[in-house]
Amino acid sequence: MSAEEIAQAVESGNISLGIELGSTRIKAVLVTPDFKTIAAGSYVWENELKDGVWTYSLEKVWAGIQASYQAMATEVHDQYGVTLTKIGSIGVSAMMHGYMAFNQDDQLLVPFRTWRNNITEQAADDLTKLFGFNIPQRWSIAHLYQAILNQEDHVKDVSFMTTLAGYVHWQLSGEKVVGIGDASGIFPIDSETKTYRHDFLEQFRGLKAVRQYLWDIQDILPAVKVAGEAAGQLTADGAKLLDPKGNLTAGSVMAPPEGDAGTGMVGTNAVRERTGNISAGTSAFSMVVLDQPMKAVHRDIDLVTTPTGLPVAMVHTNNCSSDINAWVNLFKEFAQSIGVDLKPDELYGALFNKSTEGDADAGGLLNYSYLSGENITKMTAGRPLFVRTPNSHFNLANFVKTQLYAAFAPLKIGMDILANEEHIHLDSLIAQGGLFRTPKVGQQVLADSLNTPITVMSTASEGGPWGMAVLGFYVQNKAAGETLEDYLDKQVFADPESTTLAPDPAGVKGSNAFIANYKQGLAIEVQAVDRLAD
Repeated sequence: MSAEEIAQAVESGNISLGIELGSTRIKAVLVTPDFKTIAAGSYVWENELKDGVWTYSLEKVWAGIQASYQAMATEVHDQYGVTLTKIGSIGVSAMMHGYMAFNQDDQLLVPFRTWRNNITEQAADDLTKLFGFNIPQRWSIAHLYQAILNQEDHVKDVSFMTTLAGYVHWQLSGEKVVGIGDASGIFPIDSETKTYRHDFLEQFRGLKAVRQYLWDIQDILPAVKVAGEAAGQLTADGAKLLDPKGNLTAGSVMAPPEGDAGTGMVGTNAVRERTGNISAGTSAFSMVVLDQPMKAVHRDIDLVTTPTGLPVAMVHTNNCSSDINAWVNLFKEFAQSIGVDLKPDELYGALFNKSTEGDADAGGLLNYSYLSGENITKMTAGRPLFVRTPNSHFNLANFVKTQLYAAFAPLKIGMDILANEEHIHLDSLIAQGGLFRTPKVGQQVLADSLNTPITVMSTASEGGPWGMAVLGFYVQNKAAGETLEDYLDKQVFADPESTTLAPDPAGVKGSNAFIANYKQGLAIEVQAVDRLAD
């Protein structure tokens, strides 16, 4: 579209806004009907460890959303000479899982408990045994039941519980709903009925510890919507929340709010059966859309859904790129100390490209990138740890390669379950995330780690907010009758630009050697966690 056509689209409201609250950044992107991003704004934030709980404040939620929106709106005005007043559709996405509980006066009862917490082990174990279905510690129902087991006083006052995306959507639209993909991280979903599993709700109601409360589990959960369904409209109060300057008018169609896993699937066109994708950021997760039921219950495999409700096998790791970022910042400090100021892409690019000169097994070096606990390797708390032996090959190339291998190590351990125990193999996986901004390096490391071809699309850097904006357009265009799968194939990704890298045999061998050392060295990490317990 030309600049004049874009200005006309903005003035007419023929645009879609995607907002995503990620782990380290809140971002707002505005997208035109040809699915191009025309403006974006972002806000950097970090979760805080308060009283042993990883959380974000509601004040920062709205400060970040408003700052992101205002930066995006300013870019629209500066680039196209028009004031943003009308938006056709809006979608909100956020990190999945966690616990946000409200009373009947809509007041938050306890600080938001994020996916990063490892504080619900007993509840997750008990519910998994009860349902015969894996309930991870991150899931909302695990947080609620753990609060019950802990006899927390606030539980008696719970009137509504939701996710972060569900909360923001509720404030903007007045609707207490979530998209089915996000809902599948709250409570198990029935892919046939497209709602929470009735049999599991009944079993939960029957628990002795639950029966003491006056609320009913189904009544306090958000309603479930599937992709393409309208999930309310932007209210006047919601418009003021987004745009305190008062330029934005009410009436935008709201898409069902989704989790970042769902928007990752949309953003990589991986929503059909037998497709899969990987998102790599603060956390990492792979999503494999199943065409047959799993053979067994695996504690390291979540069963969630696509935004249309198809069953998905999800491997979720709590840690991925954060430790890499910490080390890169150290190199940045060094560069600045000698008078060299490098842009982030230059610094990451230089270090990542240096890693290609390293040994296939990273020279025997090890790194545990655990800023928080890691369920897959049974670590209860975060203790970042770099390890080397006297005879390891310690140089810059191997050091950086170790960081890349370590970022994907827990994901590989989980994916090996799907490959070796469930015999699920894919022709390729589509990857997205900041680790792939440097061309080919992280992509090749991931291909070697998983022994699977990895595809990166040109839209990989667009990320979740772009995928959420696409879901907003899908709500507007659902009258055409296309499934989401066909809509993405024919409308959004009709002519995709992508690169695919196959595993390198030497790299696969080296990665396997690294993982063998990594598993053997986990005992060191356990000691670090135990000896430095808070």
